[in-house]
Amino acid sequence: MSFIDYYKILGIDKSANEADVKKAYRRLARKHHPDVNPNDESSKAKFQEINEANEVLSDPESRKKYDQYGKDWKHADEFDRQKQQQKQYSGQQGGDFSGGQGGEDYSSFFESMFGNASNGSRQRTSSFKGQDFAAEIKLNLVDVLIAQKQTLTVNGKNIRITIPAGVANGQTIKIKGHGAPGVNGGPNGDLFISFIIENATFYKREGANLYKEVEIDLLTAVLGGEMTVDTLFSKVKLTIKAGVQNNTKVKLKGKGMPIYKKGSASTTEEFGDLIITYTVKIPTNLTEKQIELFKEIAKSY
Repeated sequence: MSFIDYYKILGIDKSANEADVKKAYRRLARKHHPDVNPNDESSKAKFQEINEANEVLSDPESRKKYDQYGKDWKHADEFDRQKQQQKQYSGQQGGDFSGGQGGEDYSSFFESMFGNASNGSRQRTSSFKGQDFAAEIKLNLVDVLIAQKQTLTVNGKNIRITIPAGVANGQTIKIKGHGAPGVNGGPNGDLFISFIIENATFYKREGANLYKEVEIDLLTAVLGGEMTVDTLFSKVKLTIKAGVQNNTKVKLKGKGMPIYKKGSASTTEEFGDLIITYTVKIPTNLTEKQIELFKEIAKSY
């Protein structure tokens, strides 16, 4: 795994403080944000590198490990444990082991730790899982009505994925083995993809169900009638019963969102429902004659 210089990515040096890191990140994130550079794969990859660098350098503990261990900083805790064990073993055998505060050559230590020990000593290998990667995909609500394929660029590599229908806002899925290469023969890391589902429709989504308010006039509410409403897939004719009350709810089975990994265009049992709430519109600006008619009706109550 090649070394990634996070300081170089953010354009700062190792003496930079937290404010310098934050300032550099904000400047570069604005410049390379996918919304500013649509369909620009190089900017998208750069934006991901900038986010990764900021996550490490903005956290004091992660930055300390990165400065000390370089590309292997994710495994710092394991290295420390191995080093302590080796120190204890050397003490028991009367050997000499240099502590880390005196300018220890970590490359040499890693080599001995990973199986390049000399003097005929028994080889010792330690393998570690590669670093996990994280990515984010923004979609509109209507985009997740059917499964779709997308190509992501992660760490300079194109990855073709299938996004299941019905994926939810904030949901994260794991693509196994598409993270960084493992260390010393260890397994690759994984890719975690988080979804942001933007809803610019008139529907409210809860799980696989959708909710929508439909306005009906007073006469239709009193006398009943028919009306046509839009769903995400088609138009549906509703029969409204006479005397329907304000905030009455009706369920349109199978007209909601596809159930995650189960929905298809040919079935309704794999979809949620659409819940319609009737909102009765009270007439305004009545004529004198209309007002008199309402008064006559009121007398009959």
